[in-house]
Parts: sequence; structure tokens; C-alpha cells
Amino acid sequence: MTKTSPASVTTDYRSDLWRTTNALRGSMDAAEYKHVVLGLIFLKYVSDAFEEAHARIEALRDEGADPEDPDEYRGDNIFWVPPQARWPYLQRSARQPQIGRLVDEAMAAIELDNPVLDSVLPKDYARPALDQTRLGQVVDLVSNIKVGGAEAEATDVLGEVYEYFLEQFALAEGRKGGEFYTPRSVVRLLVEMLEPYRGRVYDPCCGSSGMFVQSIEFIRAHATGNGNVGRAAGDISIYGQESNYTTWRMARMNLAIRGIEGQIEHGDSFHNDRHPDLRADYILANPPFNVSDWGGERLRDDQRWVYGIPPVGNANFAWVQHFLHHLAPRGSAGFVLANGSMSSNQSGEGEIRKNIVEADLVDCIVALPGQLFRSTQIPACLWFLSKGRSAGEYRDREGEILFIDARALGRMTDRTHRELAAEDISRIVDTYHAWRSSEKAGEYADEPGYCKSADLEEVQRHGHVLTPGRYVGAAPQEDDGEPFEEKMARLTAQWREQRSEAERLDAEIEANLSALGF
Repeated sequence: MTKTSPASVTTDYRSDLWRTTNALRGSMDAAEYKHVVLGLIFLKYVSDAFEEAHARIEALRDEGADPEDPDEYRGDNIFWVPPQARWPYLQRSARQPQIGRLVDEAMAAIELDNPVLDSVLPKDYARPALDQTRLGQVVDLVSNIKVGGAEAEATDVLGEVYEYFLEQFALAEGRKGGEFYTPRSVVRLLVEMLEPYRGRVYDPCCGSSGMFVQSIEFIRAHATGNGNVGRAAGDISIYGQESNYTTWRMARMNLAIRGIEGQIEHGDSFHNDRHPDLRADYILANPPFNVSDWGGERLRDDQRWVYGIPPVGNANFAWVQHFLHHLAPRGSAGFVLANGSMSSNQSGEGEIRKNIVEADLVDCIVALPGQLFRSTQIPACLWFLSKGRSAGEYRDREGEILFIDARALGRMTDRTHRELAAEDISRIVDTYHAWRSSEKAGEYADEPGYCKSADLEEVQRHGHVLTPGRYVGAAPQEDDGEPFEEKMARLTAQWREQRSEAERLDAEIEANLSALGF
């Protein structure tokens, strides 16, 4: 495989790299193998960026620059890479039986010299269960792509490859993979709906940090133009928590490769809240659906359960109330939940939902298309809650809820998977912003079969069920131009003709059966 320039790293190249790399997995479990591969990709990124800066500083040696001085790099937010951790050294040793030990030593050396990565990088490449010949082959494969340096960063080669691999590992792992990966189109929709330009952004179940990455990308994309001049200052602070230790490490790496700083803590958000005093301006999250073993029996008297005690057998409304607990006085939250959250009345969930609605916290509900999530077939929806629905940046929305039925949107990417296209995301976002009365968002109008702004009284009549289909109604049928009388006459004649044909066929079958003696 020839060395590939950043500009040529296309989706096809990513898929080729994935297929080749995955072929080396052998019998290793995908959940374990992803850390082998993603750790190496991270190490390659760090080394690429360092080597480019090293060459630049070396050219200035006559002016007093020292390419072996760590401080020369830290000022430019480049990780210092000691000699034994540099990729050329590892690549030369790829076919040696001690390659695993050398990679472990490289990871440890980088952590030692870069405290922000402390306890984040995988350091178990020398374990007996990992075939060292296969590991060397993976090192050779990763060597063929430049993921660090100015040109690669400008085209986000690493981000593209890293995210593609995360998605493929989520698919390979099946249901468990969903714990660390949310489809990019869903993340983008959440982010663009909420517009987290500035303030504190929080995700208490952050997985691989996809929400944070997309938030930063949104800010960078809207920094100029598009009517956002002066708004997209990008002054945000990131707070996250992840209960799975290996996924937490992956989240830290995912931010580090993009130069994003954040307070990402390890621990269970329900039982060991690492940000107890945080009141966030924005909450973006995709909590695991319908979790039954969340330890709710130990939290019956928790202060977060303002709107009702969530059932022990389902964590959905524990998550909702955890979000509300951590919202600032005028904060907003957008998150993914299973569809059952919109209508369930089991174990007090209906009463909790009613109390949240009556507290005037629900801003918008979006029913999503099926097959968006590669790791689960459970239908999903988006909830948007806000504590700033009156006398704020937008119009007074007290006593109103916007319902959007987006189930018909999206396109199939293959036989079993769907994604929201850019135009689908724009349609949903523009609908919400127009209703919310954002600047230059256009005029809002109800659209049968798609969106409806309902008042509290109407929601009460529906028993506080929040399923959009109950409110938006049916889409109007397109008039084919055929007068009703003519259509009825045609259809009646067609029905009689078909009935006559059916009678003829029945008689023929009966005759054939009689001829056979039946």
C-alpha cells in the first residue's frame, strides 16, 4: 500500500483501511481489538504532528531553536514525543517479536511527558493474548496514512478515520457498541438544534465524546458568515462523565486528537456524580436505552427526583431528571431516548412525564426515523427541555410544545441502515428555530403530517403522551385530478371484474380437484 496524502483519504480509503485492519483481528473480540487499533492511530497522530514540528524547529536551529526541547512544542499545543515513542522507530521494529513491549513503552513515555494524557493511553500491547506478528502488521498498515501535521489537520484526516473506525467497531460489537457511539447525523441534529455557542456543555454519559467533538465543529463552522458573526465566539467549557473505563479513555483520546480540552471524569453519573455542583448551559446526551440494572433501589430518596421517583427497572426518567438537575436557570438540554419514554405509563413514568410537562420544561419532541442506530433496533426520539422558555433570548414559549414527526425523513445507506441527510437535518433545525423565533429562521407554520405547535391544554387532553404522531395528524394526500364520481365508477367496475375473475378461478380449481377424485 502506498503512502496516502490527506487529500486522497476518501470514504473508500477508510473502508479499505478498515477491511484490511479488521482482517488482522483474527479471533480477538471487537471490543478488545478496537483499543489496539485506535491506540495505534492516536500514537501515529501524535508522532506525525511532532515530526512536522520537529523539522520546522530543526530548520531554525541556527537561530537558537532546539528541536529536542519539549517547551518548543507545548507552546503550539503539540505533544512532546520522546525518541523511543516516535513512529519511525516503531515502524522499523514492527516485525520484531518485542514490538508489543516497544509500543507499551512508547505509550508510557508519552503519558509521562504529557500529563493531560495521564492514565489515558492503552499499555497492554505486550500481553501474551495479542499476536505480535499481527500487531506488527497493523503497525505497518497504520504507517501508510499521515494523520498528523498541518495538512492532515486541515482536512481532519484523523477525525475522519477515527470516527469511521468507531462506527465500524460499534457495528462489529453489536448492541454493546452503542454505548460509545452515536450516529454522526443524530449528534449533528442535536447540536444544531441547541446551538451551543458559549457556556458550559455537559454530557453525563459521554461515550467516546462525540457530542463534544460535534459541538466544537459546529462552533468552528459558524465562526464567520451564515448570519452568526459575533455570536459564535466558541467560548465553551466541556464537562463529561463516562462509567466504562476503557470508553472513558477513548473519550479522552478522541478530544486530545482534536486539541479539545475538557473535564472528562470516570464514574457512574447516578452513584458517583463527578460534577455535583455543575449547572450547565447546554446538555447533550445519548443515555443507554431502558437500562434496568442502574441501581435505582439505592437512590429512592435522591434529591434529583424532583418530578417523581424513577422506576427501579428503567433508568430513562432517572436520566431525564439528572439532566434537569444539572441545568442552569436558563439552560437547555437535548437528548436521545427510546420511544417508550413519550407514552409509557408503567411504574410511575407517566406521572413523572406529566409533572415535567406541567412544569413547562418540554420545548420540543422529535420522532426519529427507524434504523438510524446500527447497534439497536429500538425506535428513538429526541427530547428538548429548557428552563428559559420565557423572557429570554427567544420568544415566550410558555404553555407550548413543538412536535416534529421526522419518521419519513432520511435515506437508506444500505439494506438495513438509514441516516439523516444534510437537507433532512436542515429541515428539522429550521422548523424548530422558526418556531422558537431565532434570528433569520423564517416564519413558522404547522404542517400536517410533519409538525404541530400544541398548547398545554391539547397535551392534557392526550393524557400527557408526547408522541408527535398524535398531534401532527396525517399528511395531505396529493390530488390526482380525477373527479370523485369517475374514480368511484372506475374502481367499482375494476372490483366487479376482479370478483368475476376470482369466481372463474374458484370454479376451475374445484373442477380440477374433482377430476383428481377429491
